[in-house]
Amino acid sequence: MYRGFYDYVLKRFDAERAHRIGVLGFRYGDWVFRAGRSLGTIPPAKTRVEAMGLTFPGRVGLAAGMDKNAEAAQGLSDAGFAFVEIGTVTAQGQPGNEKPRSWREPQVRGLRNRMGFNNEGADAVAERLRHLRSSARGRHIVLGVNIGKTKVTAPEAAAADYAYSATRLAPYASYLVVNVSSPNTPGLRDLQSTEALRPILTAVREAADAVVTDRGLPLLVKIAPDLADEDVDAVADLALELGLDGIIATNTTINHDLGEGGLSGAPVRMRAVEVVSRLKARVGDKVTIIGVGGVESVADAQALLAAGATLLQVYTAFVYQGPGWVARLNAALD
Repeated sequence: MYRGFYDYVLKRFDAERAHRIGVLGFRYGDWVFRAGRSLGTIPPAKTRVEAMGLTFPGRVGLAAGMDKNAEAAQGLSDAGFAFVEIGTVTAQGQPGNEKPRSWREPQVRGLRNRMGFNNEGADAVAERLRHLRSSARGRHIVLGVNIGKTKVTAPEAAAADYAYSATRLAPYASYLVVNVSSPNTPGLRDLQSTEALRPILTAVREAADAVVTDRGLPLLVKIAPDLADEDVDAVADLALELGLDGIIATNTTINHDLGEGGLSGAPVRMRAVEVVSRLKARVGDKVTIIGVGGVESVADAQALLAAGATLLQVYTAFVYQGPGWVARLNAALD
């Protein structure tokens, strides 16, 4: 059914408009997924995963980028994602880069974008998360909050920029992610160097701990697949030094010839497995690894898990395969 809807409806819209239709569908159509669960057409995951002091109701969650402003977290959770990561959210709201800035790349089973962290800003998203967490169903969601640097913020002020977002959003997060790996904000990936990353992570940890005093809030960093091996090792060592709870590997890649922006999906799969394996060898069981990149099947998921990931995130294949796919994947991994 979804394949026909995608071929005859969604493909008639440009990628960004189709994305917006999808977000609204999950925002207002969560009752459909609840009905599916009641009728047994959406299989529940049975495996509970303990990681970072949290209990995840399955291994596969949603990567950041789909629900930038926390509009549809409830519907996405009801659709079968074991956890939902919203964002990327910046301290100040910003429109992102000029359009067009999002493209389907079906010939390589990928998506390409240069969105530029378009979002409503930390204050607006915090208010929406406050409302979400005010309900029993909303409090039940394992919710990651992914934060990035505001485009107009100078690199030397990056730590304060990230810290502001952490202050506003940490009270509603199950875990917090520092994103320094998007290729679509000028200079952002330069912050992956340990010299630049250390003060950012330290500032975010201090800001989060100041507002979340009743529990330990896990802190993670998200890295790019394009990092050299020695830089992957350096990030792993920094995670151990600072006591980070997790690393998300990997973001989109700029190692392609399809045009501007970062590419996700199948082309990232092999490098994602390599990076996860390298991180695991470096950090062992001291830091949780969330694997993301090119998961299209149970075999793909198992490859990342075998490489050392504890949890997985998906996005691109979800767009191509439809809303029922992730619940089936979580159930299959049981």
